[in-house]
Amino acid sequence: MEKLFGTDGIRAVAGQSPLDYSSVYALGKALVSLLKEGDLKPRIIIGRDTRESGEWLEQALFQGINEGQGEAVSVGIIPTSAVSFLAKKYSFSAGIVISASHNSYQDNGIKIFSSQGIKISDAWESKLEKAIIEAPSNVKRENTRITPQSSLGQDYMDFLKSRFSHVSLKRKIKVVLDCSNGASSLFASQVFLGLGSEVIAMGNTPDGKNINANCGSLYPQNLARKVVESKADIGVAYDGDADRAIWVDEKGRILNGDHTLFVLSRFMKEKGRLKSDYVIATTMSNMGLEKALEKLDLKLLRTQVGDKYVLEEMMKLKANLGGEQSGHTIFLDDCPTGDGILTSLKMLEVMAAYNLPLSKLVEDLEEYPQILLNVPVRKKTDFDQFPEIINAKEEIEKRLGDSGRLNVRYSGTEPVARVMIEGQDRGEIEDYASQMASVISKYLVN
Repeated sequence: MEKLFGTDGIRAVAGQSPLDYSSVYALGKALVSLLKEGDLKPRIIIGRDTRESGEWLEQALFQGINEGQGEAVSVGIIPTSAVSFLAKKYSFSAGIVISASHNSYQDNGIKIFSSQGIKISDAWESKLEKAIIEAPSNVKRENTRITPQSSLGQDYMDFLKSRFSHVSLKRKIKVVLDCSNGASSLFASQVFLGLGSEVIAMGNTPDGKNINANCGSLYPQNLARKVVESKADIGVAYDGDADRAIWVDEKGRILNGDHTLFVLSRFMKEKGRLKSDYVIATTMSNMGLEKALEKLDLKLLRTQVGDKYVLEEMMKLKANLGGEQSGHTIFLDDCPTGDGILTSLKMLEVMAAYNLPLSKLVEDLEEYPQILLNVPVRKKTDFDQFPEIINAKEEIEKRLGDSGRLNVRYSGTEPVARVMIEGQDRGEIEDYASQMASVISKYLVN
């Protein structure tokens, strides 16, 4: 059976299978059936980002859920983590987010959370995939009137503010926020202003088509210029659904999720808040982070790419801090899902506690040069079926030895193979990355 769920839910061009109206209707109806099978009341909360396709996708879900004799509650445009938080707080049986995260507006996606605010199981995903694949293609659309419950959005903001209530700012911190014209546009500025920060907002005028368009976490260069120009203390860039955050320090340097993990792990350990000697990351995290954590007597444990895999390992090891280089950071004591705004508040707390600029807080993390190449592929065929690809990988790994790493994997959200390589000599690893990409291209592109 075709695999529709990737590492972050279903993602595709909106209007095309499996994100056409009939398929999404079938998903909503099938989810109600699954909940009933598990003796759960089929009460489902739904949120979305700012893409123009979000409205009719929500309509399709509502129709499917209603016809399945379930109850759907809309919270409107809101960050992904808010749906996770609200599903757990108000005992919804499931939560759905309509978003394609960092992708362009033509794409959209569906993420599903359990009543505990975590991604649903692989078994549930398989059952939903079957329902989508077998769905009739002639569902008659009904125009259901959907009124978002705005009070739930306020509850989410109150939660964020409560996580910062113990912090005392010695001075007003100037923050530049790039909201990526996405879900954080309606929330981030309000939260920071309410805490006494000076806020400059950009990328906060969504029109349905400009989400992630030369802004946000994938395009932080404009943010970097704005931070320097406005002499701000910190710049924060979110992605479309605001579950990740990356940084710009006061000097204009762009920083990523590895810097987040380093700064927060050191701070949490000093404050006695780190519940494990393990910090959980993925195969994409830099060797420099691993070395820096070793000096703090902490261990970096890597999982495969995907925040759900990070969460699984955190729960297994009872670790309360984990995340991805891309900017997803999970604070398990607060929320089981990455939350860009929450992560921003945590970083401001560290800056306030030490009264130090961000550039000083990250200076003990020395990153190894790292190259990431994306190779478009026709099909995600197992690499093991191509001896030439495996041989090239093993040869490069042998040459790198203990002074570098090579990771080759398929993207969980796009039709590309990702080649990540890091080492001490940039010129050398650039050559290795090119060689690896060339071999993959030869067998999976041509």
